[in-house]
Amino acid sequence: MPSTSDSPIETTSHKSSPSDYRGLLSHLKSRIQTARVKAQLAVNRELVTLYWDIGQIIVKRQETEGWGKSVIDRLSRDLKDEFPEMTGFSPRNLKYMRKFAIAWPDQAIVQQTIAQIPWGSNLTLLEKLDTPKKRLFYALKTIENGWSRNVLAHQIESQLHLRAANQSNNFSLTLPKPQSDLARELVKDRYNLEFLDVQDQLHERKLEQQLIEQLRHLLLELGVGFAFIGNQYRIEVADTDYFLDLLFYHTRLHCYVVVELKIDSFKPEYAGKMQFYLSAVDDLLSSEQDAPSIGILLCKERNKVVVEYALRDSAKPIAVADYTLKQTLPDNLKDALPDARALEQMLQTDEELPAST
Repeated sequence: MPSTSDSPIETTSHKSSPSDYRGLLSHLKSRIQTARVKAQLAVNRELVTLYWDIGQIIVKRQETEGWGKSVIDRLSRDLKDEFPEMTGFSPRNLKYMRKFAIAWPDQAIVQQTIAQIPWGSNLTLLEKLDTPKKRLFYALKTIENGWSRNVLAHQIESQLHLRAANQSNNFSLTLPKPQSDLARELVKDRYNLEFLDVQDQLHERKLEQQLIEQLRHLLLELGVGFAFIGNQYRIEVADTDYFLDLLFYHTRLHCYVVVELKIDSFKPEYAGKMQFYLSAVDDLLSSEQDAPSIGILLCKERNKVVVEYALRDSAKPIAVADYTLKQTLPDNLKDALPDARALEQMLQTDEELPAST
């Protein structure tokens, strides 16, 4: 009977992985994924550049030789016969190539920027936008954020270029990417508060009270991700109580959002007070997993130059937005028209409404 010493024994090196194996595997997976992405981007660049070249040729031949629809149809058939393994040579796509070449006459822009995004996204730019400036804006944003075609379409439909131009905030200076981009997308430059019933002279506390009473409408207006924490939320700093108008937690940004309400135009001192609130919230409420808190100053009006100076050197992420309220009738017309209760009574009794004079 053979001794146990003669039995094959696996060494420790065969039984378990080397101590650095997980790190090695993670590195190789990352390297392979990077190479795949680079290869895909290189293929896409070549394809988009090819389509631009074909579009340029079609444009020039139409100008010099009067090519018409029938020639494009014939060209489509011949190219598909010659390259049956390739898609993209339908008459419709050839017409898109022509439109693409006309939209981007500068080959350098195509090679350096436009060819970095997929052909489908380029078609979205062509179909939904009407100026080179807008198309270039969204092309650069697509490259910067890695948007899919659906996300790009959504951003165009929500008119991101207008919101980005009108926004007053310092998010790009105070928040890391991609949180700064997400914060800019989620915070509006103007909020519609017309659901409030503001009848008399407006006070900040009354505005806050009505917003709380209409909390559902407020959350819809703020957008996806805002979770309400409280109003007149108390924080204690150095044995002194301070009260935040509205406090939210944002489930996508993973941070607290402090909203302060102002019934007048933005003043620089409002930014200083907001910085104090954000520092206190970061220290007293935020956990290690939370991102830096964000402040939103809702003012009746704002001057972009004043806002820029007030936020330029701020270390805290702050946005300044304005709001619109329900338009009220001038005093000289209020007595001439029946109020809501009078209208309701008239409708119930079939009483004739008074004619306007």
